[in-house]
Amino acid sequence: MKRVIASAMLALTLGAASPSMAFEPESDQPIKLMIADWSSMLIDTEILNIILSTYGYNVEKVVADDSARYPGFESGDLTIALETWQTTQDKAFTASVATGKVLDMGELGPHAKEDWWYPAYMEEKCPGLPDWKALKDCAAAFAAPETAPKGRYLSGPVSWGGHDEERVKALDLPFEVVHAGTDAAMFAELQSAYERKAPILLWIYEPHWAPTVYAGSFIKFPPYEAACYSDPSWGENKTAAYDCGKPEGWIKKMAWAEGEKVWPCAYDIVRKFTMDGKEVGELVYEVDVKARPVEEVAMEWAKKNEAKWRSWAACAQK
Repeated sequence: MKRVIASAMLALTLGAASPSMAFEPESDQPIKLMIADWSSMLIDTEILNIILSTYGYNVEKVVADDSARYPGFESGDLTIALETWQTTQDKAFTASVATGKVLDMGELGPHAKEDWWYPAYMEEKCPGLPDWKALKDCAAAFAAPETAPKGRYLSGPVSWGGHDEERVKALDLPFEVVHAGTDAAMFAELQSAYERKAPILLWIYEPHWAPTVYAGSFIKFPPYEAACYSDPSWGENKTAAYDCGKPEGWIKKMAWAEGEKVWPCAYDIVRKFTMDGKEVGELVYEVDVKARPVEEVAMEWAKKNEAKWRSWAACAQK
């Protein structure tokens, strides 16, 4: 894990006269906020950093892999994460909470969906879309020089999980999975392909700006059920798991359980911290497309929404 010190000085730009000036944090131990490699989590976490720093908390931002976070939370090396997606982390999150060392801090707000997505112009080259079975007959339409005659599927960074390789094998799809190095690289490739009307099939997630800016659709795989991931006899392929689409549902906040004894007010703020899905997509657009710094976009949100987040921090204003 990689640590980044988050300066409390940034909070001073919100103004000197505020209820936060009289509040004394319960501890000067650092609250370690997890950040990962996608823009919405970077923005959400920076907003929380601003809020906690405004109330005098000592904050660190710690870079951690999405799928490998759990030992860090169970040991206290990580304190808070604002985005845990049911789409890829349901099983691991549930198991970690069951240890008693990790807290489910409630839903962030947006509905999570992520799966294979293609631009609308690809329907002319692959009749039958969005039905997943159409991919069996037109993989060549999605091919790249390095994968031909197989199609190319651009997946997210390896740390995101997602079981794309298993899905390809279970559904006997003539595709090769290629992982993007970063979230930014994946969406830069989408933008380039869309402008050229070039073939592309990739991992898209919501909330995000891409599905609202670009016309396209998610592939319709067999609907997810828990048995799809655990019981090979379920579904299309009776000898392999993962022969379905990805789950969709909540995005939850999580925390190191022992931390509530150390920073009870900060934990209360985190439980009340919520974001709207459309709003998150708009913030990500500012960072990804307009190339604005995460810190600038987060501070702009904090200034516009000060009354909202002050209400989350009632415990710091008594």
